[in-house]
Amino acid sequence: MTEQTPPPARRTGLARVSVRTRIIAVITIVAALGMLTVGVAVYAVERARILAQMEGQLQSSLDSARFLVQQGVQDGSWTTSIEALTAVVQRMSPDDNTGALGIIDGAAALAPGVPLDVDLQSAPGFVPHIVAATADGDPVIGVYADDGVTWQYLAAPITVEGSPAPETTLFTLAYDIEAELAEINVAARVYLIAAGIALIAIAGVAWLVATRLLRPLRTMRETAERVSAHSLSERLPIEGRDDVSELAETINAMLDRLDQSLDSQRRLLHDVGHELKTPITIVRGYVEVMDPDDPADVRETQTLTVDELDRMGSLVQDLARAASLHGPRPIAPRPVDAADLLRQIVRKAEGIEGADVAPGPVADVVAVLDPERITQAMLQLAQNAVTHGGGRLVIGSRRVSAGLELWVRDYGPGVPDALKERIFERFQRGADDTRAGSGLGLNIVQVIARAHGGTARVVDAEGAQGAVFAITLPLTDATPPRPPLPTAADALSGVR
Repeated sequence: MTEQTPPPARRTGLARVSVRTRIIAVITIVAALGMLTVGVAVYAVERARILAQMEGQLQSSLDSARFLVQQGVQDGSWTTSIEALTAVVQRMSPDDNTGALGIIDGAAALAPGVPLDVDLQSAPGFVPHIVAATADGDPVIGVYADDGVTWQYLAAPITVEGSPAPETTLFTLAYDIEAELAEINVAARVYLIAAGIALIAIAGVAWLVATRLLRPLRTMRETAERVSAHSLSERLPIEGRDDVSELAETINAMLDRLDQSLDSQRRLLHDVGHELKTPITIVRGYVEVMDPDDPADVRETQTLTVDELDRMGSLVQDLARAASLHGPRPIAPRPVDAADLLRQIVRKAEGIEGADVAPGPVADVVAVLDPERITQAMLQLAQNAVTHGGGRLVIGSRRVSAGLELWVRDYGPGVPDALKERIFERFQRGADDTRAGSGLGLNIVQVIARAHGGTARVVDAEGAQGAVFAITLPLTDATPPRPPLPTAADALSGVR
């Protein structure tokens, strides 16, 4: 008793992630990356703009301070550097998030008359930093990041020649960088919140869309789970005109082929059982009634048993040949000289016991076919003519509109019209069912013809008794109009 291999278990648990979940995750991640990229780019551009704007304002303040000092020196308004520093500190127009300071002798000494957003004296190290930065007497625009603050500052020495000490004072103006960037930081936070809401909306829409798009796939899966060797009648509903509907059509066509294949297998098993039942019954019946003490009866039973076993062996051999034609590569076509191939077939047919073979007309063409399989089919037709047609036959070929036609004409009783359509089916026999044979020969001929993209048929011979069995194979080039099948005169013209 053989063990049946259990079907593979379906993956369950955390490791199983549905296609819908993956689609939603991919869409959401891509949208998040897009939003993040846009947000970072906008934030970086806006931050650089604000920093450049602060530096431009400090440069403008430096130019204004220079103008005031130079104008006062020229008209004599400033007699001391302290006066010039006081004028600069008082006349500067402070901006938001700024602070200004006048430094004399290294200490904070002057402040604007209005309160400013930034108190430059709140950072103890700022004034010493400014004094050290302007030690060479040149104005400086830089960044101070210490004492818990981050300021971008302007430090401008103010000098009035001939001024009593101190001859040089310092003017400084600074922007609070964090305060300047606070506005875009707030906008960035608002953007992140809005982006999060948008991502939730995108994920929801993706869920709805993925659910709708994948519904046919779920239906396919459920149908596939219900389909078994005992139930192939279910088909997938086809909705719309998209890739999914095309997939459903393809699967339905596959199920049709599977259904036909299983039905063919069932018929084959039924037919094989029916064909083997008769010889087994005969052998069993004769063995059961055989008298072992009667040598004549034993020899008679032995002869009959061997004959029936030979018939069963022939059936099994024909089944093996038929099965080989249903493999992944049933034929190996190549360009072949059809006239030369037909002459070889005629010579081989002459070796069949009881065959009286005559060559008929030959088509001189090159065809793409499997010569071994075509030879097998034509010899089967020749054997069929010997078995059912008395042995006299003609083999020929000709060009037809559908391609190349190879035919075998016999002189037997012919095939009744009622059997012409079914004679190539498995285990179908002619009216004379007493002849030897497995009933698979003509079916093998049909399978070989179909494997080449052609057909097999039988018609009555014209003008005399007999039948013409023909295999039609396609040709790639243009062909002339199809002539009729060989007449009796054509066939008799080649008889020796």
